[in-house]
Amino acid sequence: MPSKRRAVTVDSDTEADVSQTSKRARTGGENREVPVATTSRTRSRRGEDGGEDNDEPIVVDEEEDVQEDFPPNADDEKKFEEQHEELIRAKVMNQNKHLGSIADMGIIEKLELHQFMCHKYLEFTFGPQINFIIGRSGKSAVLSALTVALGGKATMTGRGSGLKSFIREGQAAAEVTVILKNQGEDAYKHDVYGDSIMITRRFTKEGSSSYKIKSKDGKVVSTKRDELSAICDHMNIQVDNPMNILTQGPQFLSASQPADKYKARLTSFHFFLRGTQLSQLSEEYSTCLENISQTQKVLKAKSEILPDLEEQLEEATGRFKEAEKARNLKHKADDLKKEMAWAHVATKEQELSEKIQDHEKLKAKIPKIEEKLREAEVSFLILAAEDEIRLAEQRITDLGDIKDLKNQAKELQETINEGRKKLSVIKDDQKEINFLKIANDKKIEEYKRKVQEEQRKVDEFSHDKRQETQRELQEAIEQYNATNAGLSVLQSQRQQAEQEIRDTRTVHDSLGGDIERQKREISDFESQLNMLAQRERNKLAPFGKNLEHVLADIGRQQWHGRSPIGPLGQYVRVRDQVWAPLMRVRIGAMMSAFAVTDTRDRKTLEAILKRHGNNPQIIISEVDLFDYSRGEPAQGFMTVLRALDISNEWVLRLLINAFSIESILIAETRKDADDRLRDLGHGVAWTSDAYTVERYRRVYASLHLRLVTYPSTEREEVAPSWHRSYDHKILGTSCSLAEISARTEEFSQILSRYTDEGMQRQESHLHQQLRTIKTARDALQDEANEALPVGVQVLQQELEAAEEEQQSLISQFKEVSLQEHAVNLEQRPLIEKHNQVKSLIRDYNGRNAELVGTMQNATEKRLSAQSDMGHWAKKLEDEQAKITAAGEVVDQVQMEFKEWSEKAQRFCERIENPRKVQDIQRQLESVQRALKEREKTQGASVEQMAIEVNKRKAALDNAKRELRTMLQLNKSLRKSIRVRLARWHEFRRHIALRCKIYFSYHLSNRGYFGKVLFDHVGGTLQLKVQTDDQAGTQGGNREKDPRSLSGGEKSFSTICLLLSLWESIGCPIRCLVVDEFDVFMDAVNRRISMRMMIDTANASDRKQYILITPQDMTNIQIGKTVRVHRMSDPERGQGLLSF
Repeated sequence: MPSKRRAVTVDSDTEADVSQTSKRARTGGENREVPVATTSRTRSRRGEDGGEDNDEPIVVDEEEDVQEDFPPNADDEKKFEEQHEELIRAKVMNQNKHLGSIADMGIIEKLELHQFMCHKYLEFTFGPQINFIIGRSGKSAVLSALTVALGGKATMTGRGSGLKSFIREGQAAAEVTVILKNQGEDAYKHDVYGDSIMITRRFTKEGSSSYKIKSKDGKVVSTKRDELSAICDHMNIQVDNPMNILTQGPQFLSASQPADKYKARLTSFHFFLRGTQLSQLSEEYSTCLENISQTQKVLKAKSEILPDLEEQLEEATGRFKEAEKARNLKHKADDLKKEMAWAHVATKEQELSEKIQDHEKLKAKIPKIEEKLREAEVSFLILAAEDEIRLAEQRITDLGDIKDLKNQAKELQETINEGRKKLSVIKDDQKEINFLKIANDKKIEEYKRKVQEEQRKVDEFSHDKRQETQRELQEAIEQYNATNAGLSVLQSQRQQAEQEIRDTRTVHDSLGGDIERQKREISDFESQLNMLAQRERNKLAPFGKNLEHVLADIGRQQWHGRSPIGPLGQYVRVRDQVWAPLMRVRIGAMMSAFAVTDTRDRKTLEAILKRHGNNPQIIISEVDLFDYSRGEPAQGFMTVLRALDISNEWVLRLLINAFSIESILIAETRKDADDRLRDLGHGVAWTSDAYTVERYRRVYASLHLRLVTYPSTEREEVAPSWHRSYDHKILGTSCSLAEISARTEEFSQILSRYTDEGMQRQESHLHQQLRTIKTARDALQDEANEALPVGVQVLQQELEAAEEEQQSLISQFKEVSLQEHAVNLEQRPLIEKHNQVKSLIRDYNGRNAELVGTMQNATEKRLSAQSDMGHWAKKLEDEQAKITAAGEVVDQVQMEFKEWSEKAQRFCERIENPRKVQDIQRQLESVQRALKEREKTQGASVEQMAIEVNKRKAALDNAKRELRTMLQLNKSLRKSIRVRLARWHEFRRHIALRCKIYFSYHLSNRGYFGKVLFDHVGGTLQLKVQTDDQAGTQGGNREKDPRSLSGGEKSFSTICLLLSLWESIGCPIRCLVVDEFDVFMDAVNRRISMRMMIDTANASDRKQYILITPQDMTNIQIGKTVRVHRMSDPERGQGLLSF
């Protein structure tokens, strides 16, 4: 069993207590070997098969004991010190006689502090060798800042628990900058950083921290912590080494016992190990030993499975020998497989013959389908030539629009509905009057009956007088009724005349509107004539307003790109005026456009145009004078480009990009366009009759899109004919105005005739006469009533009242009837006109439906023909696809036949006339069943067993080979670590001896004697010091423990120990705060200590010292290698107390 080893504790970021990790490897005698067990079968197998290293057993060394350090042999240590002490002392004595050289890299050139601890701003420029920083307070902040700037943790300074505690009170962030020297042959990335490297670390109250690593010229090279670590490693700056930067608080001499020193957080032994980096090597060696031990255990476990692998190989070999007996059946199965291969080839050959026949049958169908397709194409072309659809569309267009008729019918219907509402109200009034009249008639009959009864009772009444009175009364009533009837007729005539007056006024007002409209048309025509005359005088007028001023402003403006061009129409001319209307409709909108080459010029040009009242299109395009000849058709086809004369090449390209004018054909009619596209094969054409005709490749029909109808002004000829056209229009409008004025005069006379006062005077006369007759009638009635008895008089009065009411109802009914007649008179012409309009609408709808039906029939015929053509085209395409697919199948089968033949040829010689595949398969299955029966008993096939044997043998060989390799590697590693551990112990002995000699040498400068006692196993370091008073009084027989030393003696001893330890480290920087040591030193000790540190620094090669002391250094002789930095007291925010 290997002995237990102590656990190794690695320094962590939290700076926990560090355990001693120094160890030494020791072997307990000779290495013991464990041979691998072998069996008789293993030995037999080795004898038969042989193999590499099979005759040699594989042995695995047991894990060697690794023990802790044990007390060294006193004689060995004494002998070692005698051999090397004089050499080291001679080196120490000669060292002070020579000055050390200045380091090329790794030393500090400058340090800056911003808002750090108690300093608002602090700056130091350090010398290359010795630097003293003096002052009363705030000095140790320099070393804390140096530690933080080089990436150290805040806890390493002993002045705070985190970076936030270093920020000056009241500030949000602090910044520390250190400049490192970077010269010489070994400079770090000198081509990137130059002669200096500037490292700046900034941290805030929120806890964030960042780095900026700059070159000498101030350029930021990196902001990563890894780059800083690489710089420190390259320059051997060990920030976490406690001996490089010593701040306040290293109380490693105050512990009373050596064991207590060992347990202290920062002990002298800890300084010794960490400062000399021996602890790091010890930890790494310990890790290597653990890995080697673990590997040894794994290898031993693997060596134990080798016998099992050998036994498995023996078993597999035995089964394989038994399986060899089935080889005859296997050979027969192989012969059957060979015949099977050529049987498959024969089957594939038969399949190839069948596929070729199918392919030929499909190709035979193509001529019939092509004939059907040609017939369908002829039928479609015949229907397309008849062009029934276009004729029907033209006839529908010729019918015009019935929107005005529908609006008129709607207005008439609304007027008729209003009249019907009036008639409904009149009918209701008539019904009510009839109802009242019937009731009143019954009352009159009742009163007459009662009067007659009363009259029979009155015998003495004079019959003759009554008859005379009745006769006169009857005449008065008849005269009254006649006059009333005449008045009714006259009122009816008056109402009819009033209606005629209203109709006449309506016509008169309509004619007045026509007159005004005709006058406006004449004024518009005259304005257009003036505008045309102005356009003839100004060639730019058709394209916008004030374009002369626009072009002048464009010429004065500074542009980012080329000067804008426009309007485009001034560069375009129609060669033949026949095409002018077509061009005006198709590309006219773009004639007023402008073009720029830079997007930034668009807004400027747009502002200029709007300022002069224009808002045309603005095109943004580079001046790309590309070759457009490939897009033009042959010379026999008229295109838009060939109909135009364009004087500017850029304008020509813009129109090509916008309308493809180089390829679009033009024609008079759609039929001409269709014919030309058919000759061309494909393309687009514009026609003068407002069609766009398109024809596509592989499509047997043209797509016709109806364009917007030409505006009337667009159908006129160009400038010379416009004057004649507008003159004719003005003349025709003037004639219409004269005719309308004559009709207006006629209706004015009719209106004046109906407004004569004669009819009104006649009606007034009849009313006066009716009142006179009514008065005479009432008098006679009263006279007749006076002759009657009272009862008869009462009844007679009631009768008269009823008769008067009857007359009133009759008058009301007549008046209502006259109103009904007047409304009917108004409704009759409206209804007749409405019926006429509806008849026109029905005629239009019927004709339109007939034409639509004709067009739909023609469309259906064409679609049917087109469908047939598409069907046969699709049929032809499908059949051709089938032929292609069948051809591919033939090629595939032929390729398979060829591949199978080649594979069969490679498999075995050709077998002529093989049997059918099924017969061979049955016989092969019979043989394979027999083989499987044997495999059942053996557990696997012959091939599987052969594979299994090879697999087992390969596994065994690989395991042995890997085990031998790893054993050799582990043995070499163990040997290497023993050598390294021995070298490590040798380093430790040398370093410890140098530390002892240097310590004695430094103490002798004061007349003291002392020594350093190392216990590497126990992890302790003891100091023994004998002062000069002890030597005088006690004869030098007693050495003081550090606890019994005075303050000055303890401080001086500490300085001596630090200088001794500094000789053992390689970092180019040494920093020390000597505040506590200065407190207890007297003037002699202080002078000697300072001189000793200065001499040591001067003798050190390529090292820089930064020493902080509260003394003023007046008693020290300053040389050229020493630089003193005096600090002023920092501002701590203290004020005066008010009393």
